[in-house]
Amino acid sequence: MVTLKEVNSKKDLKAFVKFPFKLYKGSKYWVPPIISQEMKTFDRNENPVFNDAEAKLFLAYKNNEIVGRIAAIINWLEVKGQNQKKMRFGWFDFIDDLEVSQTLLNEVEKIGKENNLEYAEGPVGFSNLDKVGVITEGFDAIAPMVTWYNYPYYAKHYEVANYKIEKGYSESKFSFSNVDPETFFKAQELIKRRYQLKALRFTKTEEVMPYADKMFDLFNESYASLSSFVAINDIQKAYFKKKFISFINPEYIKFIVDKDDNMIGFAIVMPGFAKALQKMKGKLFPFGFRHILHAKRHSKDVIFYLIGIHPDYQNKGVHAVIFNEYYETFKEKGIETCYRTPELDDNEAIHKIWKHFDPKVFRKRKTFRKHIA
Repeated sequence: MVTLKEVNSKKDLKAFVKFPFKLYKGSKYWVPPIISQEMKTFDRNENPVFNDAEAKLFLAYKNNEIVGRIAAIINWLEVKGQNQKKMRFGWFDFIDDLEVSQTLLNEVEKIGKENNLEYAEGPVGFSNLDKVGVITEGFDAIAPMVTWYNYPYYAKHYEVANYKIEKGYSESKFSFSNVDPETFFKAQELIKRRYQLKALRFTKTEEVMPYADKMFDLFNESYASLSSFVAINDIQKAYFKKKFISFINPEYIKFIVDKDDNMIGFAIVMPGFAKALQKMKGKLFPFGFRHILHAKRHSKDVIFYLIGIHPDYQNKGVHAVIFNEYYETFKEKGIETCYRTPELDDNEAIHKIWKHFDPKVFRKRKTFRKHIA
């Protein structure tokens, strides 16, 4: 028999965060989160998303052992502001036992009904900057720190519970040695002259900060048309600056501005931290920081985390300016492989940006949806 326990204490939260460490013990491809950071994600005093969202966390037990977990999430900005009557769920992990997964999903659906919501969708986080999707293809590749990993049996559990595929995402990679700079070098010179643009380059994190709010504003504008997009508010901007920017090499952050210093394009690339995180086993102390710093300085892999172009400048070649900046940086750093984080299959604009790099899709993800009203 499966029983559920709602997480209401720090001890339970730690058990919630650490359950995947047991589930994926021995996996070559699962990348553990940093335990202290993951716990802060669910701390209402730390994460400002709780100003506009709520979450209930549950642990599933069988024979007095934890066998699954789930986060039931309502983003009220989405529900009330966009009239999307959606019950979100994420951090959904479980042993290969249909009773376990169904019991957890039943609890999510029950909460959704109690709040007059119409459908449940997951796995997703609180917002578009959180992890998304269950892997359906490509299980034999290490997961970047900004994605979830799961066993092949997960998708079957969604199907048995009558969840249907809602969205598709693809992850791809390409070798930096195959990049031909001629495809964008001449174009970027022309684009900069035509629109009076310039690229901003940084060597210190503190140089980035004065532009960070503008970047998040542009993120909101450039991603607004995508399905299920929830804008980032001012309080969340401060949180994400603190959480993410210190992890990123300042030279991997590229901003494009016009003659009046208005931001019209941005991109954020992260070093490949996956192997460092595996060595850390979730702990920053006593030696975890050393692994992170080594990866930050020496990783030959990079992850394209975010890229955005102002709607007025889309399809005008601004991405060529961004790619030229990265080409020079990556050449200097000796980068070998470039990865792209999960991108919506129906995001045609982003696919066109990458067409000259001949990216190879190595993993596919899905979110699943069920009508619950």
